[in-house]
Amino acid sequence: MKTINYINSFLVGIPAVIFLLAFLKIIDLTVFGLLFIIATGLFQVVVSGYMLFNEPQNKYLQLYIIGVVFYFVMICINPISSHDFKTYFEIGTPIILAFYLSILIYKKANK
Repeated sequence: MKTINYINSFLVGIPAVIFLLAFLKIIDLTVFGLLFIIATGLFQVVVSGYMLFNEPQNKYLQLYIIGVVFYFVMICINPISSHDFKTYFEIGTPIILAFYLSILIYKKANK
């Protein structure tokens, strides 16, 4: 679990560093940051599925999976009419889910 924690920290940290450097106009590698975000999402969904398979009664993992399903349903249905709110929802929710699962992985790794 410690290895998964290290991989997760790397995959969550790299896009943050790349976007910070792009924001400060030091380097512009935003395409690579976006690719790392995709890799982070795929890694976290697979890891959360594995963790939920091993502990199906864990309420925190169930809440994460519900959040992921809710996010993709909201993206597909698209009932939000306000453009600004929709943009914040589409950007903010994955960030919140990524940090939420990162905290769960960290707690499991340091038990």
